Amino acid sequence: MMIANYHTHTRYCDGKGTPEQLVQKAISLGCPAIGFSGHSFTFFDQSYCMSLASTEEYKADVRRLKEKYRGKIKIFLGVEQDYFSDMPTDEYDYIIGAVHYVKKDGLFLPVDGSEQKSVVTQYYDGDYYAFAEDYYELMADLYRKTRCNVVAHFDLVAKFNEQDTLFDTGCKRYRRAAEKALRALMKEPVAFEINNGAVTRGYRSEPYPAP
Repeated sequence: MMIANYHTHTRYCDGKGTPEQLVQKAISLGCPAIGFSGHSFTFFDQSYCMSLASTEEYKADVRRLKEKYRGKIKIFLGVEQDYFSDMPTDEYDYIIGAVHYVKKDGLFLPVDGSEQKSVVTQYYDGDYYAFAEDYYELMADLYRKTRCNVVAHFDLVAKFNEQDTLFDTGCKRYRRAAEKALRALMKEPVAFEINNGAVTRGYRSEPYPAP
């Protein structure tokens, strides 16, 4: 089995390495391909995403590497397009669609930030199921909004819910919201990624999405 990764972040957003460093590592591991997927610009939170200027630098850098390493590895220029990003995507080889925020009372509330618990307490009176319902409603609409090829970390809302410490993922309200989104997305031409991000960071013991 040949393994490749297409959800790759660099120092252009919230990653650490340069694209070239990651290309060289992929080659050393014997990967036939690597895809870069910088976080698209979101005006309301610029702490994690590519800036408007770095977006152009990112695209130019990856295109340069495509030519430099031609014949050694296939390199793809992608983007992780947030639901609330309005950045154009026509220049990319592929689009990973993602929901990182819910919008409530005019505010963009982070789904996967360390402040998730305080967000649910403050804006949802501690009702994690209402929070999850809002999240999955956006997930159900993700393809229409982003025209993505791949759905990112489908159950991101459960990032901090290892062993159901915050809410019961078997609860009918949670299952109903998640399965409604699944049914909607399964009608579209999308793939669901297997994402180990939360596992490598010690938040979850299983990848997104859960079985």
